[in-house]
Amino acid sequence: MPALERLAVRHAPALLRFEQVNRAYFARFVADRGDDYFAEFDDRLAGLLAEQDAGECHFHVLVDGEDGTVLGRFNLVDVADGGAELGYRMAERASGRGLAQEGVRRVCALARDEYGLRRLVASAALANPASLAVLRRTGFVPVEEVLLHGKPSLRHVLDLTS
Repeated sequence: MPALERLAVRHAPALLRFEQVNRAYFARFVADRGDDYFAEFDDRLAGLLAEQDAGECHFHVLVDGEDGTVLGRFNLVDVADGGAELGYRMAERASGRGLAQEGVRRVCALARDEYGLRRLVASAALANPASLAVLRRTGFVPVEEVLLHGKPSLRHVLDLTS
């Protein structure tokens, strides 16, 4: 199993490659990050790491132990009052192998055991059945339909105390 690592400066080159290589794939399910994201990548990463250092967010990358490539991202954002929102994305080459499900399980365990969180919220587009399945298989319960980046989506909740 690839390693789930807390995001650090050392991940920058591999993370940028992950985002560039998978840009079109990701855009099929979520809004494209836009050219500015890539042009300002170093500054954006510095901002994310500052948020992480302040305890506002917890960012993780799933790293292939053989070649060091980033296979996925698992982020806990808007940490407050014992809860956070989970977001994740997997490289196209890593999809269909159970890695997203395992990564979500592992980041949920970190959320509970390391970060002291009690509740997570996650949303997935209705047009992304694989992501919806990952959420359900990892214990998330659907609670309402929402718009995510203008796309019909389903919000889920996971109680980490049960």
